[in-house]
Amino acid sequence: MTLLQSLLHLTNFKSPLLRTLVPSVAAAYAIQAAFAIPSIAAQSERFYDFSGSLTYLSVTALSLYLPALRARYALTTAAPGIVAPLSKALPLPSLLSPFTGGAGAANAFNWRQVVLSAAVGIWSIRLGSYLFERILKEGKDSRFNEIKKSPPRFYGAFMIQATWVALCAMPVIAINSVPAAAFAGAGLKLTDIVGLSLYVGGLTYEIIADRQKAKWSREKNEKVHDEQFLTRGLWSKSRHPNYFGESTLWTGIATTAAGALLAGPVQTALGLGPASALSLCFISPAFITFLLLKVSGVPLSEKKYDKRYGDRKDYQEWKKNTPMFIPKL
Repeated sequence: MTLLQSLLHLTNFKSPLLRTLVPSVAAAYAIQAAFAIPSIAAQSERFYDFSGSLTYLSVTALSLYLPALRARYALTTAAPGIVAPLSKALPLPSLLSPFTGGAGAANAFNWRQVVLSAAVGIWSIRLGSYLFERILKEGKDSRFNEIKKSPPRFYGAFMIQATWVALCAMPVIAINSVPAAAFAGAGLKLTDIVGLSLYVGGLTYEIIADRQKAKWSREKNEKVHDEQFLTRGLWSKSRHPNYFGESTLWTGIATTAAGALLAGPVQTALGLGPASALSLCFISPAFITFLLLKVSGVPLSEKKYDKRYGDRKDYQEWKKNTPMFIPKL
C-alpha cells in the first residue's frame, strides 16, 4: 500500500464531510509549519503571505479531488482495507465535466464545486501575488518587526494563518465533500445567483481599491503629488474599501455553498441539519470580518494613521465624513 493509499485509509471516516475536512485542515497546518521553520531560522517574513496563498490553493485542490481519489482506489466504509488495482480504478474527473455533459459519472464534480474552488483559487492567486510583489519592493512587513524576533510568536503567526485558511475555506471544503449523487436534480438556485454576484462584486471592489492605492503610492514616490493619505476614488467612499471587498466576496462564497448544503439530499448525505450547514458556511465571512474589524485589519491601519495624522484637520474631516467599512452611496 502506497503512502497516499495509507493516508486515505487512515482518514476514511464514515462521514463524507470528515473524510474531506480532516485531511484538508491537517494539510493547512502542515504546509504552514513547513514554511514557518525556515522563516524562523532566517527571521524573515518574506514568504508569509505567499505561503498563505499556496495553502489556500493546496487545501482547495485537495478537498476537491479527495472524494475522487477515494473512488479511484475504491476505499469505502464497507471495505476499508480493499484497494482496487490502479488499472481498474476510476479515472480522475475533469474540471470541465460539469459543463460538457460529463456530470453524470459516479465520481464527477458538480458545477458548484468547480466554480467555488476556482473562486478561491482566483482570489488567492490575485491577493498572494499582490502582497508578494509588495514585500519584494518594500523588503519588509512592519507587522512582523517584533514578532519575527521571537520564534514562538513567529511560529504562532503561521499557525494563525493556517487557522485562517481552514475557517475561511470551510464552505468550499464542505461543498467539495458532497457525493456526486446527492446533487442529482439540483438546478440553479437564487442563492447561486446572489452568492456569485456578491463574490464578483466584492473581488472587483477589492482589486480596484488595491490598484488605486498602488497607483497613489507610486505617484507619491514619483513626486506627482504630495498627499499624505489617500482620500480619492473608492477611498472617498470608505476608509477601508479593500477590506469591505474582502468580506463581501467571502459572503458570496458562503451564500452559494449554503444554498447547496441546505438541500435535503445533501444534508442526508453529509448527516447535517440546517443549523450545522449554515454554520459551516458562514463561519467563513464571520471570521474574516472579525479579523478585519477587530484584529489585524482596520485596528492596525487606524492606529497607524491616527498616530501619523491625528493632529491634522484634513485627516479628521476625512475620518469624520467617510464610513470606516461599509461604503457610502
